[in-house]
Amino acid sequence: MREENQKNIAPQKNHQESKCDRTYIQKEIPNGVPIKMWARGVPFDEQTKKQLSDTAQVPVIFRHIAAMPDAHMGMGSTVGSVIPTKKAIIPAAVGVDIGCGMIALLTSLTAADMPDNLHPIRLAIEEAVPHGRTVGKGRRDIGSWQEPPKIVDHYWQQLLPDFQKITEKYPKLEKSNHYHHLGTLGTGNHFIELCTDELDRIWVMLHSGSRGVGNAIGTFFIAQAKKDMESHLANLPHKDLAYLKEGTKHFEDYVEAVEWAQNYARLNREVMMQNTITALRRVIKKPFTTTSVAVNCHHNYVQKEQHFGEEIYVTRKGAVSAQKGELGIIPGSMGAKSYIVRGLGNPDSFQSCSHGAGRVMSRTEAKKRFTIEDQKRATQGVECRKDQAVIDEIPMAYKDIDAVMAAQKDLVEIVHTLKQIVCVKG
Repeated sequence: MREENQKNIAPQKNHQESKCDRTYIQKEIPNGVPIKMWARGVPFDEQTKKQLSDTAQVPVIFRHIAAMPDAHMGMGSTVGSVIPTKKAIIPAAVGVDIGCGMIALLTSLTAADMPDNLHPIRLAIEEAVPHGRTVGKGRRDIGSWQEPPKIVDHYWQQLLPDFQKITEKYPKLEKSNHYHHLGTLGTGNHFIELCTDELDRIWVMLHSGSRGVGNAIGTFFIAQAKKDMESHLANLPHKDLAYLKEGTKHFEDYVEAVEWAQNYARLNREVMMQNTITALRRVIKKPFTTTSVAVNCHHNYVQKEQHFGEEIYVTRKGAVSAQKGELGIIPGSMGAKSYIVRGLGNPDSFQSCSHGAGRVMSRTEAKKRFTIEDQKRATQGVECRKDQAVIDEIPMAYKDIDAVMAAQKDLVEIVHTLKQIVCVKG
């Protein structure tokens, strides 16, 4: 099972950490590749380190794992990690929110153009973009379209031919939520925001992924990888780290499906952005334009890339591509700053950076620890929901975004600093 071109670089140092004159902390893993952690000044709990160590011991990992400063425990593998693999992909590392990411758009509006009362803007956006989720027999999910508008039809026609190719092979995926979820936000940490930058200009920024259909594709192939490796699962640190090997039918089918889901996620964000801009124009009477400064980037995806002279698969599980000169988005929590950044192309991080602030506690813990009054204080000055259902997204449940940015100053440079004034949560 062990690939020839790795594992020989990992000295047996019993998980010791060495701190040199470099910006990251390197952790050596027995029987695995090293972990390079951009962890200076930010908390890294032991569970997160253990999960990273487990992933580092998978035989197909290439060279080392890069852990971003927002890293925290995730399903399958660590959120905020860059997982390079040789001739294989770990579906659970990619996860089920395939193609989740951000889009940001600069407008010609300024803070002075905003009404004193921002509540009507939030309501207009909430009306224009389905968000949240309801479940129950015979009930329509409020987070999906009842009758998708024409813009959804237009974008769905771009996606349909390749989706039909996938469902011909795997009919079960046809029963997923796809057409009625295109152009919808979802739940959890997905959001739509209006922000001001350092020049008081208004940006529209949102965060979402491939919705129900991406979840169905991810779940299906994670299970398939475990099935294909059934006789070898005992040799892995965790069964969720089962992988699909290049050259097998399921590998090729997964690559096809995951690329489609990533495209779905990108178009999903485009539809929401267009509908959000239309909603803004209904409330703000001053004519405005959107500029050419726009960023649409995944932070939960896999693609083939060249690194250290070899062609590999790079899975960014809560990480953003930060090639030299490439623009990206690093959002903070609701109530905190967010950043438009430019990549520095650092090879040690596989040209990547963090995808946000990163959680310091679970959603369950946040709901136990904080109250609605805490939420109101933490989001003062932001037009957003301030109720029990969003306490798990309270800013204190996340790492300090300023500390996260300081820890990765060799990965990106800050181009714009954004502060939200309106936030719509799923």
